[in-house]
Amino acid sequence: MRPIEYPRLSRTMKREAVVIGGGLAGILTAYFLQSRGMDVAVLEADRIGSGQTENTTAKITIQHGAVYHKLLSWFGKDGAGEYARRNQQAIEDYEQIVQKEKIDCDFKRLPSFLYTIKQREILRQEERAARSLGIKCKVKGDTELPIEIAGALEFSDQAQFHPLKFLTAVSRGLEIYERTPVLKVEGNRIFTPRGGVLAQTIVFASHYPFINRPGYYFMRMHQERSYAAALENAQPLEGMYYGIDQDAGWSFRSEQDRLIIGGGNHRTGDMPEEDPYEKLLAASKEFWPGCRPAACWSAQDCMTADQVPFIGRFSRRTPGWYVATGFNKWGMTHSMAAARLLTEEILDQRDEKESIFSPRRFKWSKEPFSMLRDGAITSKNLFMAWAGASPKCPHLGCRLDWNPFEKTWECQCHGSRFDKDGKLLAGPAQTRLIQKGEKR
Repeated sequence: MRPIEYPRLSRTMKREAVVIGGGLAGILTAYFLQSRGMDVAVLEADRIGSGQTENTTAKITIQHGAVYHKLLSWFGKDGAGEYARRNQQAIEDYEQIVQKEKIDCDFKRLPSFLYTIKQREILRQEERAARSLGIKCKVKGDTELPIEIAGALEFSDQAQFHPLKFLTAVSRGLEIYERTPVLKVEGNRIFTPRGGVLAQTIVFASHYPFINRPGYYFMRMHQERSYAAALENAQPLEGMYYGIDQDAGWSFRSEQDRLIIGGGNHRTGDMPEEDPYEKLLAASKEFWPGCRPAACWSAQDCMTADQVPFIGRFSRRTPGWYVATGFNKWGMTHSMAAARLLTEEILDQRDEKESIFSPRRFKWSKEPFSMLRDGAITSKNLFMAWAGASPKCPHLGCRLDWNPFEKTWECQCHGSRFDKDGKLLAGPAQTRLIQKGEKR
């Protein structure tokens, strides 16, 4: 299903606010701002919903892996509690919007399970942490999964839906310009190929911020790939499942008469030894011998060091700029939470400095280590590019790696991707790849 088409921007105009990025986070932010009387436009480089919104497994849940005991350790009860409350409110917000707008998007309430084959104590630890924050959950010894497990932690009353159906409905009535890539932003001026916008408020909701400075988000995140398949003739499930074991941490959920399985995470550009699609389908056959794949796809996610998104003011130097990024594979829930939080900050002048989601946070325990690790990867690939390796990423000049499984060029440094002909598939790069022998 594809949303309706919107025009390109072909003139210069002025708006109170502009949202850059037409995925779920951007569209919801524009929806909330407009609902409160703000004059807002959305600029999308391709088609709305054509990025990670299209490729998600579409779980809406506060269960984001074994995260709460970590958040309590790093941010204390206030920070971890805010994380839980914002994501719980996101589930309620989805349901309210579906009912208010009468949206047919297969929205369904159901339990979400964190399961393990061998790490039961991690589940107990997570159960204690979640309950200390007021989250209702319980460890169970068995589930409907066709595999033997050590335990599963159940979070009741979570949700799933069809994101493109939802996005199409919520987009109606918004001012949207598709196939309108933003070339640069200077102060309150936005430049595109055929026009521009003057706006006092600018929201960067383009998955990965393409502005390097200020903010330095390219130093604070990396990107990861993951894979999914829709299976026919597989056992339907009454709940959603997410495994915490590194080598067997598969994700499951039903979608009408099909079952979606996902997994195979790895850093973009750092190629796995085994074809991730073959590994995914081999696991599927092991669980449901009679199943067959109806579709396969992949997704890319921005990962932060402390597993918390960056939502709030872009930087101290740009008071009218805001950002929503680093959703750590939980984009459906975080998109709604980001839209609500940004609307409060923009219209209610809420100060986000003390928020767990603040881009201005800096955790000595995690971020410096991550920046050193990512810096080492960047330095290595920059050196190899300088030494003659080709092709080079147009973002900052890192060497690109060929992905034989998806037939793409990928950047380990910051996650930009290109097809075999050099077409840009994912940023932060903004231009196509100029390969060896081509003229610029």
